[in-house]
Amino acid sequence: MKSVTVYDIAKEANVSVATVSRVLNNTAPVKASTRERIQSLINKYQFQPNALARSLIKKETGMIGIILPDITNPFFPEVLAGLEQEARKQGYTFFLCDTGSSNMDIKEQYKRESQYLNILMEKQVDGIIMLGGRIDLYKCTKEMAKEVAAINKRVPLVLINGNLPGAEFHRVVIDEVAGGRMVTEHLIGLGHRDIAFIGGYPQMSNTVARLQGFRTAMEEAGLPVREDWIDHGGFSVQRGKNMMGRLLDMKEARPTAVVCANDLVGIGAIKAAVKAGLQVPGDISITGVDGVPLAASVIPELTTMSLRCLELGRSAASVMHQLISKSPGANVLTTLMPELVIRESTAPPRA
Repeated sequence: MKSVTVYDIAKEANVSVATVSRVLNNTAPVKASTRERIQSLINKYQFQPNALARSLIKKETGMIGIILPDITNPFFPEVLAGLEQEARKQGYTFFLCDTGSSNMDIKEQYKRESQYLNILMEKQVDGIIMLGGRIDLYKCTKEMAKEVAAINKRVPLVLINGNLPGAEFHRVVIDEVAGGRMVTEHLIGLGHRDIAFIGGYPQMSNTVARLQGFRTAMEEAGLPVREDWIDHGGFSVQRGKNMMGRLLDMKEARPTAVVCANDLVGIGAIKAAVKAGLQVPGDISITGVDGVPLAASVIPELTTMSLRCLELGRSAASVMHQLISKSPGANVLTTLMPELVIRESTAPPRA
């Protein structure tokens, strides 16, 4: 069966192709009776415009590429949800690229990032949004940064919670130093003086920022930071269990509270503490960072620093739309403040 084209619709409706195009794209007023006649034929033939042909004419594909490191980490799907909510309003769809860093060598992850950057350019996406990976490195190599900077000259590119040296990128970030500081001040305000910090990686900028906030809050309160109570070992539940286990195995005094680098580590820390026979928060208070829905589903519910994942995604999609549509006023840097969410896992220390 011969496929129906826009020319067939125009001929049968006795109108120009431009008029059919205006109805399809809703770009200009069309007489009601004419619009109804054209729409009736579109429905009759179940006509779908050729997206490839439209992209060649408009020089746009309506597609945004997303590169992230681990779709199994609940932080990233939450940000994606915000991206989708805002981008869908503007008529965009996504090409999602997961580098799978949770189960592969870190060098392989960056290699896959490079492969995806090339693939997205071949797909002629209208823009690229990057989360995690190389943009989260505290010190990224010049070669990896230059590769992204070169892409940024060809298509709009937005970084979420990260940065790269040597070029100016449009960025949407949360103030993670403030986040680490606020969650630590919450524990200090409850009366805790012996506080540990676990989780993350020392080479990641998010860990460095959250730990900086932790140190600042402790120093301003006149409290010592015990370096043996700082442990970097990842962002997963299992790593949280392992790090909390090491804290609890120490023969000297234990901390009365623990700041965890993210919610998954916080959940793992709760599991380890309960398994060791401790009550949370009776014997030890535990906090997380991220604000993912899972944090409210554990027992006890986890006190956390919300990084406002949905708003991060929505803001990044909004900036991307402004760049693609060449609208004036797109902020080079959009900074959001985190929000403290107090739940059941924190309380004053026992006398």
